[in-house]
Amino acid sequence: MSQHIYITGLGMISAIGNNVQESLASLSHSKTGIGKINYLTTRYKDDFLAGEIKLSNKELADLVNDHNPELNRNSYIAMLAAKEAVQHSGIDTSDGLRTGIISSTTVAGMGKTEMYYKDLFEKNDHLDVLDTHDCGDSTERIADFLGNVDYVTTISTACSSAANAIMLGCRMIKNGLLDRAIVGGVDALSKFTFNGFNTLMILDKEWCKPFDENRKGLNLGEGAAFLVIESEEALKKRNGKALAEIIGYANANDAYHQTASSPEGYGAQLAIEQALQMSGLKPGDIDYINMHGTGTPNNDLSEGAAVKAVFGAHIPKFSSTKAFTGHTLAASASIEAVISVLSIQNGMIFPNLNFKTPIAELGIVPETTVVKMPVSTVLSNSFGFGGNCSSLIFKKVD
Repeated sequence: MSQHIYITGLGMISAIGNNVQESLASLSHSKTGIGKINYLTTRYKDDFLAGEIKLSNKELADLVNDHNPELNRNSYIAMLAAKEAVQHSGIDTSDGLRTGIISSTTVAGMGKTEMYYKDLFEKNDHLDVLDTHDCGDSTERIADFLGNVDYVTTISTACSSAANAIMLGCRMIKNGLLDRAIVGGVDALSKFTFNGFNTLMILDKEWCKPFDENRKGLNLGEGAAFLVIESEEALKKRNGKALAEIIGYANANDAYHQTASSPEGYGAQLAIEQALQMSGLKPGDIDYINMHGTGTPNNDLSEGAAVKAVFGAHIPKFSSTKAFTGHTLAASASIEAVISVLSIQNGMIFPNLNFKTPIAELGIVPETTVVKMPVSTVLSNSFGFGGNCSSLIFKKVD
């Protein structure tokens, strides 16, 4: 008998809001969070737009009530989003059910490490800084913050990281290793990521335009989002409420290039097809696709090709929401998972901002305004460097 996996809690912080309700308001009113950089000190401060959270590090520390100098922006926003998800679900991590935390990040503690980069050589005093540098540090901080956790791990597979964290949580529950899991991802802005993406020449100096013929690149963003997922048995034990069900997921890799997807979208196509197969749905059963849609020439063409290969002439309504939040890297899949659940709950498809002209090779047109309609099934795509492609399918609970 197949094991049902239910989503019971949502938490999110990004450029469009400090919690889920603020985020929903921004999405519903087509209000982007991308703008000038205020808090990150970078040489690109006046050159590029970004989806920056509208809070300083001190304000974030105040919200988590922890001013430990070892903490960094990554940890602050991860703790806030995870706490919101847990409170929203109503779970009690001390009730004896096995609880895991599976988080993901790419930046990790880089935002703090790079502040002391020169000191590492001039003063040879680096050990305290390096304690918070590794990817697992922010996950450990979440675990300490929430308490009573049985399993903790971190995933880093570039921009598909949070989707793979969600998948691992589902698999561990289905295999009887956990009763529930807090799954998601986090990435804060850093000079490191700005330098890296600028070197790749895929940053847009204006607002990004996913799936537009004249797209020039992405806007970086920062954020964190977590979902509480539970087995059917765990949900019944505490008489909890399900927000949506995860019915399909898959990961594939086309191994085409270190930082580019295959032009034909082979890996993306395989991930979508396998997620559909797992869900038991046919392509025509999908109501909405939340596309990865970064706004880069390569990604949008590749993903569009994959979607056309799977859905043919009957592509569901689709949009990329990265023109709201910016590309939040490891957090993007969990942020867009939250957005997918909000779409189901509120019967709304959120728009693909800044779109004007279809890509010539594809001819596909995303939704450009808020669409109010019943949404029962959502496919959410997340594709990372190295060809790591992941797809998730969410379903309305009857």
